[in-house]
Amino acid sequence: MIEIRPVEGIRGEINVPGDKSISHRAAILGALSKEGITVGNFSTGEDCETTLACLKALGCEITKPDDKTGAKDLRDPDHLRSGAAGFENKVTIKAPQGLREPKNILDAGNSGTTARLLLGLISGIPNLFAVINGDESLKGRPMGRVTGPLISMGAKIDGREFGEKLPLAVRGKKLNGGIHVLQVASAQVKTAILLAGLGAQGATTVIEPSPTRDHTEIMLEFLGVPVFKSDLKTTVYPTSLINGGSWTIPGDFSSAAFWIVAAAITRESELRIKNVNVNPTRTGLLKVLKRMGLAYSVEDESLSGGEKTATIAVKSSSLKGTKVMPEEIPSLIDELPLLAVAATQAEGITEVTGAQELRVKESDRIHTMAVGLKKMGAQIKETKDGWIIKGKTPLAGGKTKSYGDHRIAMALAVAGLAATSPLHLEGESCVRISYPSFFETLRKLTQNTEVREGIQP
Repeated sequence: MIEIRPVEGIRGEINVPGDKSISHRAAILGALSKEGITVGNFSTGEDCETTLACLKALGCEITKPDDKTGAKDLRDPDHLRSGAAGFENKVTIKAPQGLREPKNILDAGNSGTTARLLLGLISGIPNLFAVINGDESLKGRPMGRVTGPLISMGAKIDGREFGEKLPLAVRGKKLNGGIHVLQVASAQVKTAILLAGLGAQGATTVIEPSPTRDHTEIMLEFLGVPVFKSDLKTTVYPTSLINGGSWTIPGDFSSAAFWIVAAAITRESELRIKNVNVNPTRTGLLKVLKRMGLAYSVEDESLSGGEKTATIAVKSSSLKGTKVMPEEIPSLIDELPLLAVAATQAEGITEVTGAQELRVKESDRIHTMAVGLKKMGAQIKETKDGWIIKGKTPLAGGKTKSYGDHRIAMALAVAGLAATSPLHLEGESCVRISYPSFFETLRKLTQNTEVREGIQP
């Protein structure tokens, strides 16, 4: 249980952890590289450590630098998850002997990205057999949108509900290319198909209904793999070699977003967030907040591993309501709970539509955010695919919970900063999934947040 106290504002300069999406993809592509991929600022979140543990079980060498000995091979999955000092930021992933059949079930934990990308990776490696499972939350999330296209390429996948739900058994084989028209805009699905396509016979093309984050395409090009893009169409061709590479992963925009909104809705705030990934497919929240009146600037732009990075400077802002349309959703899907918080402090009506994908995340985020904000006094109406929120509404503190969802926990914590009384948040430990140091950074910026035991919502 943690207590969040209201603040007058937040001021300072911070960094955020390495981008979670890019870290997953760097690890997976490292598994296809004999030379190996070395990245700095690898995400410290539990989801990405889960991906590393699964790749380790598949025969990858995972090394992280040791301040005293130069390098250490992490053989123990428990050590891999520990985040011990000196091992948080830099990682090398390679498979010099290729991937091998794991002795045990691959546990994707709570990570949908891990499960879906592993399906694409394993499906195209002949004779490699693996079973992928996850926690109770992940076992309820849809996998058919990935397994369907892979099976159409010739993959052998079976599991619960005819391959719709984990656990899933995969027997890798030589796949065929083809054209795949996605019904749901999903970067995870696109990436799984492209990964399978790298070892397929013939070209593999993915056509999306709307643009999604393009980290996989950028990384493949950075590593020397040709990627052909035209509007919503992406094509890869078979390749027998993924070159190694080395770069620093930029800060995660989804992590920076919490502080962007926190600074916007609290008085007398002035905050700089350094080295943030500002890939246009990820910064939809900035576009929406800009038309709501966000006072911000993007400075010191550069490139790292082909990705755009920058410092984002934010000040307290007078926000106004807006309407978020379905075509905008893919570029801010993870930040929508935060947008709901910002909307409670914006003058007028904010309406979000086309966000039904939120209902199949770690929690039903449409519902859990509506419940959490209503408890704080917000005027928020849950719809089938979003919310209608009336602002500006004073928020009260009180007692609420995370529902085991890391983004809900952090979004409600940000709301607590703008409340009129302390907020007691239960289940805050789930932030370790993506942003283990979130509350440490919050304390640094506010100097007034403390853990309180024994308070029950």
